[in-house]
Amino acid sequence: MKAPRFASFDYWGKPVAGFGDARARLLVVGLAPAAHGANRTGRMFTGDRSGEWLYRTLHKFGFCNRETSIDRDDGLLLHDCFITAACRCAPPANKPLPAELSNCRPFLLRELEILLRLRVVIGLGKIAFETASRALSYSGAQTRTARALFSHGAEYDFPNGITLLGSYHPSQQNTFTGRLTRRMFDSVFRRARNILELA
Repeated sequence: MKAPRFASFDYWGKPVAGFGDARARLLVVGLAPAAHGANRTGRMFTGDRSGEWLYRTLHKFGFCNRETSIDRDDGLLLHDCFITAACRCAPPANKPLPAELSNCRPFLLRELEILLRLRVVIGLGKIAFETASRALSYSGAQTRTARALFSHGAEYDFPNGITLLGSYHPSQQNTFTGRLTRRMFDSVFRRARNILELA
């Protein structure tokens, strides 16, 4: 169902693929296309408030060429970064079912295979973080601890040289309540940049 403010828009309304730099060393994993964001525009984190936070921060740390993204033809380019999601379709109430996450897992696994230079994965929110951790384990890289536990700022090193970082999702639920601040969000991407500079 369209939001009144987007009544004149043609919604994408299909699965949304990951996108970005094929030689990326940073992979950002979100939850799912927002109902009136990527589900409308056809590109992850585009045209919604979460995307406003993400692209501003990616730009600040040199991972994209602009601070905003409003549609898939707006000229946004990612540098050394690829963006994807745990679930490829907009789920009801923004809560993907386990079966939906399972059905989408092969796409994330394939992206991990293709991104040969990958060094850092950031999971935005608990579901994305846990999905990324499982995908890294499926691809043959077990974390040095029994299980990667989500928290904001969590950091786990995998023996294959990939570091998994956790951040609260930049959803309005988190940003409007102050659970996630700009400083907190930036700190995770600053850490990612520092890891890449040392790689």
